[in-house]
Formats: sequence, structure tokens, C-alpha cells
Amino acid sequence: MTATATSARSDLSELGRSETALRTFLHGLPGVDQVGAEQRAAQLGTRSIKTTAKAQAIDLAIRMVDLTTLEGADTPGKVRALAAKALRPDPADPSCPHVGAVCVYPAMVPHVAEVLRGSGVHLASVATAFPSGQAPLEIKLADTRAAVAAGADEIDMVINRGAFLAGRYKEVYDEIVATKEACGDAHLKVILETGELATYDNVRRASWLAMLAGGDFIKTSTGKVPVAATPPVTLVMLEAVRDFRAATGRQVGVKPAGGIKTTKDAIKYLVMVNETVGPDWLDPDWFRFGASSLLNDLLMQRTKLTTGVYAGPDYFTLD
Repeated sequence: MTATATSARSDLSELGRSETALRTFLHGLPGVDQVGAEQRAAQLGTRSIKTTAKAQAIDLAIRMVDLTTLEGADTPGKVRALAAKALRPDPADPSCPHVGAVCVYPAMVPHVAEVLRGSGVHLASVATAFPSGQAPLEIKLADTRAAVAAGADEIDMVINRGAFLAGRYKEVYDEIVATKEACGDAHLKVILETGELATYDNVRRASWLAMLAGGDFIKTSTGKVPVAATPPVTLVMLEAVRDFRAATGRQVGVKPAGGIKTTKDAIKYLVMVNETVGPDWLDPDWFRFGASSLLNDLLMQRTKLTTGVYAGPDYFTLD
């Protein structure tokens, strides 16, 4: 890390000491050109790639999937089956890579851990009063510690959007810092719930706030509100992690979640990553898709490319 980056990180670390400092910094960030962001995202979505590159992109996208189930009707049997699929997405083709992680509620973590132990597939758990974020801090931290103790090595926390939108930035910052500490060695993904943030400027501010507080990833959505991940929002978040690394030397990952269902969609996002932040982020350690149905479409398209025969949706298990 350069001396300039070290100095910048030191300066930025002081921002969390006061509400005034955080507010001044966050509202001093350049505004987002809404039209420009939407046009840029749309333009990147028109790029075409050749068959060989498409095959590589599909395998990379599979490795980036956080295979997710977050339903009240989840059972131990269901999540164990999901974990088995994460390990061998296509049982008929051992060359098919495994996914990046399985994401479940804290109560389901022990059942998934039984299946994934030693596999290299990460175990993610939502926490901190998911999806609302509306609970006392001590409950949020207990939620986090319980998930980690049960075997989660990644925690997807949700910020208190009410506090953020009311301008109580230090409250949000302090909760992220405390949750990061409660994670221990587990990585922390900070869910912004961008569909409730109203503006791209707020998305940029929330992204920086999460990174300043120590988040390892910034994530778009819970998947529980009507508007989830969108290309323009993800573009704004990618620009934020790019600028944050330039300022501090620390790389932060990005996870769009919700609404990404097709191979075509996934490849558009990968093109956006490559064009906006570069190949350093084209790795499951730095970019993930929060999804459930996306995996099956990736598998169908992969089968078509490798065998020439299109596998229907009933060829793979429904999740």
C-alpha cells in the first residue's frame, strides 16, 4: 500500500468519531448522474461475447452464486438438499464447478454446516433482524454470534434503513462496526436494501458508510422488497468500491441480490464488473450473485454449450 493510501485510510478511519464528520464526508461525495448511470448500465448490457468466453463466464457465474433460501417454510431437509446441490450443481457432470456459498437463516446453519464442512463452499447466514433491521442492537449482535458459532463463515447483515434515511449515519456506522466485531473471523456482507434508499446518491452514501465501517462486501438487497438488484444500482456500488480502493488500498466485494434469474442477466453483470472495476473483482472472493433460480438457468445453458442439447427446466432440481 502506498504512503498516500495509508494516510487516506487513517484520515477516513477518523470519520466514525462524530456524526458531523460522517455527514460532511458522505454529503460531500460527488452526486450521481442518474441519466448517465442508467445509460452506462444499459450500454454495458448490449455487449456480446463469443461462445468460448460465454462458457468461461457461465462457469465463473456458477462459482459466484450464493445459493439462497430464506423462507419461513425452510426445513432441515430442504437446506441440506440445497447444500448438496451447491456441492454438485450438476450430478451428471463432475466438471461443473461448485457454487460460492449457501445462504440461509441462522436456525438452518447447523444443518447446512453438516453437508458443507471441508468442501470449500462458504456458509452464509443472514442476521441482524433480517430483513427489516428493526431490532435492538443487542439482539442483532446475538443473532450474528449465534450464526457464527453454528458454523457460518459469512454474515449478511442488513442496515437500519430508517436510521440511514433519517440521517443518523453514526448509528448505522456503529452497528456495522459492532456486527463486524461480532463476526470474528467471518466475513461481513452489508445489505443496503437499495430499493428503499430512493436515490442513487443515497446508494453511494450507504456504500461508503458500509465500507468505512469495515464491511467486507456491500450487497444490494434482501430480496424481500419489490425492487431488488438493478444494473444502474450495481454500477453505482461498483464505482464506490473502485474509488474506495483507490483512496484506502482496501478492496471490498459487491453482491447484487434478488431479481437476477437468467444467464443473460448474469453475463451482463460480469461485463459491468470487468468494465467498471476490472478483473481483480472477477473472482468469487470479490463478486457474488444472491440468487436461487439463477443457478438452474446457468446449468441449462452450460449443458447446451457442452452437449449441444438443451436441458429443460425439469432436468435440474427446483430450489
